[in-house]
Amino acid sequence: MDLHALTNDPEGIVEADRAHVWHHLLQHKPHDHGVDPRIIVEGKGLKVWDIKGKEHIDSVSGGVWTVNVGYGRERIARAVGDQLTKMCFFGGTAGTIPGATFSQMLIDKMPGLDRVYFANSGSEANEKGFKMVRQISHKHHGGKKSKILYRERDYHGTTITCLSAGGQEERNAQYGPYTPGFVSVPHCLEYRSQDGSNGEAYTAASLKAIEDVILREGADTIGSLCLEPITAGGGIITPPVGYWDGVQALCKKYNILLHIDEVVCGLGRTGTWFGYQQFGVQPDIVTMAKGVASGYAAISCCVTTNAVFEQFKDDTDKLGYFRDISTFGGCTAGPAAAIENMHIIQEEGLLENSTTMGEHLKANLHALMEKHRWIGDVRGKGLFAGAELVMDRDSKEPVDEKTVAAIVGDCMKQGVIIGATNRSLPGFNNTLLFAPALIATKDDLDHITDAVDQAITRVLG
Repeated sequence: MDLHALTNDPEGIVEADRAHVWHHLLQHKPHDHGVDPRIIVEGKGLKVWDIKGKEHIDSVSGGVWTVNVGYGRERIARAVGDQLTKMCFFGGTAGTIPGATFSQMLIDKMPGLDRVYFANSGSEANEKGFKMVRQISHKHHGGKKSKILYRERDYHGTTITCLSAGGQEERNAQYGPYTPGFVSVPHCLEYRSQDGSNGEAYTAASLKAIEDVILREGADTIGSLCLEPITAGGGIITPPVGYWDGVQALCKKYNILLHIDEVVCGLGRTGTWFGYQQFGVQPDIVTMAKGVASGYAAISCCVTTNAVFEQFKDDTDKLGYFRDISTFGGCTAGPAAAIENMHIIQEEGLLENSTTMGEHLKANLHALMEKHRWIGDVRGKGLFAGAELVMDRDSKEPVDEKTVAAIVGDCMKQGVIIGATNRSLPGFNNTLLFAPALIATKDDLDHITDAVDQAITRVLG
């Protein structure tokens, strides 16, 4: 096959993709019956173009909340190219200039944290955090303090162990048996209050529910509590007021490490560098990926306090160090891209833009809520928002998943890409999701919500 000719043959590319590419999160059967795979060929700012030349505005930053600074950033591409030419890779047993430089930049934004472990994906970063907790348990607690708590509706990655810590049943289905020692605590979605309480009463009930699990399992068996600062794929769940203060207090009371998964919220998505900084808490472990380099190169980080790191400095035990490696954690493209990504966020005031434009996005969604009785709740922070669709506001009966998919599909036909909870939460895949690049303008957001308005009208009336 003439590969050069193929790159200039759109139909040939589509057929090559149909024949050989196994896509993520996609049922391929329709491709056997004439439905073409979607192929994205170019991006600039918030816009992408597919292989047929159709333009779309992307309200989910690459489909999976990643391209925080937008498409087409030549300075990031140049930085990566220059670095790869000079020094492309060396295993993580040694350091590199971009690795050291970015780790210092990152730690400067995360007071109270000190050490950066490089890997490639959010799943891998979370695996590192889980392994650290397990090894600390063996080294310092006789192997007993090994359980890891996670929350319903949260998601921490796609490996078997990360799914073991995953609170989305449909994501987990058919992949068991799972890694033992992971225990769930209830979700904190006030709109779906488990006992009908709200406000301060709901916060108190949510925290009591966590403490009940700790007491049931035994605090001396629990090594960490792993939570998203704002639940992402589980429906954009902002915690109730006071929730995070209470979580921090529980972790201190019972000597449990607090592991915050910033894979989605990190690097400006909520209007602060990290989502946990919205709530004034001090974690022991923070994991991140996606927006760290805005998708320009693969990189993830597991960041810890020195107190965690010091527990692995023991030369009297030949197995006492953190015996872990991520091969491509030694690739210099990731930190090189991350350095420029962070510079762009600072120089262009994208944290501030995320806050300001996030308020505009939520205002638009609230206006849609006034217009459409199908929207039961709007929630989020910064350029990270969700609109939960219901058949009836009083009963809060969820709109079915096919209807949500029809709304997403209608927006796609209009040239607007939006997200939705999808095959994750049985009976509750009913939330539209928005996470546009942090460069979004009012015009961009108006364009996105206008498309949603039209789609809801056509699909639901």
